[in-house]
Amino acid sequence: MNADIIMPPQVAWATGLLTHGPVIAKTTRMSDLRGVFADTAAWQCHDPQQVIYTVEMLDTPTPEGALFVGVTRLRAGTSGGEFYLTRGHFHQRREQGEVYFGLSGNGLLLLQNEQGETRLEAVFAGSVHIIPGETAHRLINTGDVTLCALAVWPTVAGHDYAALAGGFAVRVFASENGYEVCHA
Repeated sequence: MNADIIMPPQVAWATGLLTHGPVIAKTTRMSDLRGVFADTAAWQCHDPQQVIYTVEMLDTPTPEGALFVGVTRLRAGTSGGEFYLTRGHFHQRREQGEVYFGLSGNGLLLLQNEQGETRLEAVFAGSVHIIPGETAHRLINTGDVTLCALAVWPTVAGHDYAALAGGFAVRVFASENGYEVCHA
């Protein structure tokens, strides 16, 4: 008996493009990032329809134990000297972790626990990031091309943006040496 061979979904490592599967896409524009950048006046000078990042994920059944797979594409640029970044979030189910894989570009993964303690990890093609439960996370593009990262997380994790309404404890700005990390 011959078994049928199924073509699984695929990711183009250099671009993060997902193919051969049903994909859900979400676009985050500058207008969606109200209160995220430190310099509100600079943020208001941007085109509100400017795309800052997109997330594409495979449309996956969501029972307990299932995983989502998605790719974030974060454009290069700054607002008020602060590098473009994702909104960042805790998981609604705080105990749920996540894994990021750097695909292309250069940036940072900002990690912060509930007590406000932070750490930064360099993101680049081939980097692997284990994000433990109880940890908020945000991508920051410190390069001059789009930063792409593949993520895998439990479908039951959920997103809690409200817990970070006051922002993360640090911000990353462009500087003569590449970037500078400042406490918020």
